[in-house]
Amino acid sequence: MTGALDRANSSTPVPQIRLYSDWLRQERGLEFACYADLYRWSVENLDDFWRTIWDYDGVESPTPFTAVLGEDAMPGARWFDGAQVNYARHVFRHAAAADAAGQPAIVALDERGGTETLSWAELRRQAAALALALRERGITPDDRVAAYLPNIPAAVVGLLACASLGAVWTLCSPDMGSSAVLDRWKQTQPKALIAVDGVFYAGKSLDRSAAVAELRRELPCIETVFLVASGCGLGPVGDAIDFADAVARDDDAVAAFEPAWLPFDHPLWILYSSGTTGLPKAIVHGHGGVIIATAAGRMHFDLGPSYEANTFGDRFHWYSASGWVMWNIQVGGLLSGTTICLFDGSPSGTRADPDWTRLWDFAARSGVTWFGAGAAFFASCRKAGVEIAAIPGLDRIRALGSTGSPLPPDVQRWGTAQFAAIGRPDIWWCNVSGGTEIAAAFMAGNPELPDTPGRLQCRHLGAAIEAWDEQGHAVIDEVGELVCTRPFPSMPLYFWGDADGARYHESYFAEWPGVWRHGDWLTIGSDGSCTISGRSDATINRHGVRMGTAEIYAAVERLPQVADAMIIDIEANDGDSQLVLFVVPADGVAVDSEMQDAIAGAIRSSLSPRFVPDRLIAAPAIPRTLSGKKQELPIKRLFAGWPVAKVVSADATATPEVLPWYIEQARSWRQDHAAGAVS
Repeated sequence: MTGALDRANSSTPVPQIRLYSDWLRQERGLEFACYADLYRWSVENLDDFWRTIWDYDGVESPTPFTAVLGEDAMPGARWFDGAQVNYARHVFRHAAAADAAGQPAIVALDERGGTETLSWAELRRQAAALALALRERGITPDDRVAAYLPNIPAAVVGLLACASLGAVWTLCSPDMGSSAVLDRWKQTQPKALIAVDGVFYAGKSLDRSAAVAELRRELPCIETVFLVASGCGLGPVGDAIDFADAVARDDDAVAAFEPAWLPFDHPLWILYSSGTTGLPKAIVHGHGGVIIATAAGRMHFDLGPSYEANTFGDRFHWYSASGWVMWNIQVGGLLSGTTICLFDGSPSGTRADPDWTRLWDFAARSGVTWFGAGAAFFASCRKAGVEIAAIPGLDRIRALGSTGSPLPPDVQRWGTAQFAAIGRPDIWWCNVSGGTEIAAAFMAGNPELPDTPGRLQCRHLGAAIEAWDEQGHAVIDEVGELVCTRPFPSMPLYFWGDADGARYHESYFAEWPGVWRHGDWLTIGSDGSCTISGRSDATINRHGVRMGTAEIYAAVERLPQVADAMIIDIEANDGDSQLVLFVVPADGVAVDSEMQDAIAGAIRSSLSPRFVPDRLIAAPAIPRTLSGKKQELPIKRLFAGWPVAKVVSADATATPEVLPWYIEQARSWRQDHAAGAVS
């Protein structure tokens, strides 16, 4: 990797973004006084910027590209026309050096204590063996290969095998019900399936063999099944091929196998939107777009090869279910030559006996240096009173990452204080925001910038992000719609099955033609930091004053008597509305007038009396997507009278057991409102 050479002359690891800036000065004669100047150059000069990322990261192609950005348009941008790449090939360029240095590719642990470590050579051999097995069973470039796998090494092997062939990878987590999976795979028609027969989660064995059988029955397009034995499956799965046998092959053909060169925009994988409010969007990303966006992203994540002298020796972990885009981001660490650490299981023990130290124990045992999770995980740890100092081995962690929802400032300060207590006062928080749509970040971190609790330190290099008011004017220090005004390489190639591109256009470009509308409320500060205030389609609007739900949660959830909360604005026929806050109380606490006073006081002092809820309702739990996001809009639509089937899918929900409660609450609310009852 061209840009990493300067590390050999440094006794102290240098941040990746500084190495890149130094390279720009030495190789391109470009010098920037501050990050703001570097960012401005990157979005005003897309061709020059992305060409430097290609060169700096050492992206290889046997054929030259004719232009970096052949068509500067959205949708329809074309990147690096003529170039050929391969995601798996780009990963395995690190294999020889990493193995020589004794650095593994994958360190994995499951909830039962099982461990697995794969060297780069072993990862490459298994991926080659599986690729040959797929090819021998008729899988060719563009065929879809589906996976029903948790966060285990077999899933990484499967992705790399498919990428090697040019087959299109499409993964669903086995914690999803079969109907939700079918909603996705009936669109994409996979030809082969790699599945697990069971999982172990939160202290329980969960058989998935019946679900696999149903998927096969409902998807006659599947011609071949590879089965990963888990020890939790209770039934046979037809004529499935044993996955372990397939990847055990080690012969001359495996040794000689090389990933195919593919066009830059060849499909790599299909990711899916949450599917909570309709048929999930099948989002297609390309090999080249993911490679080049990840190459730029490693500056913001500050990740480099684990095997180089005078590096951080990073071991990168981001807790994620396999169906969340953060799984793809975590696997993307391999593109940088970084060891990735996978955890399969519950981060909090069982519901009856929660233990929020479990994931931290894994990090200590695995030597994790870079620890990421959803914002809700860190908030739960704070609520549970986790003491980092009581867990030996966590002083190796130098960076903490958060995404999924805005991280409350108090939670970030708590985490900083926890690590300061174990000799890490310089712990760096890399709060990121992007999404499934781009398989990357639009806003991210920079270890050279000041700490910004509850905010994202900066906009991502090459991402022309602005906050727009209702008239389409960019605003600073004001809340606006998050938009991207110029193409970004890992934007979707298209939606699978969206032949004329109408659904893709409607999803992102209907509001402002040629401008990507992301669907979040964003504030860009005068210092360059960013604040996400929640989804713009779930905004609270009180008498003309808008407020993102994240700001309300930051005020409410810092109260010790509140375990979790969700707010919705329910419109009435007379044009007014009722602001309803669902509250999950802490153990031993009642949702009563005392709590109502505490919540009202917190919102008044932090925000405005306008946003004090009209009603508090004690809730058994807050409904969340499989990626941990609160399902504000689906629940709001339930209260507005939308049909249940069009609003929310239990199989696409992490907490399906609470949906009947919300459905009944909505029914009662509509009945009372129709009768003229006062809430």
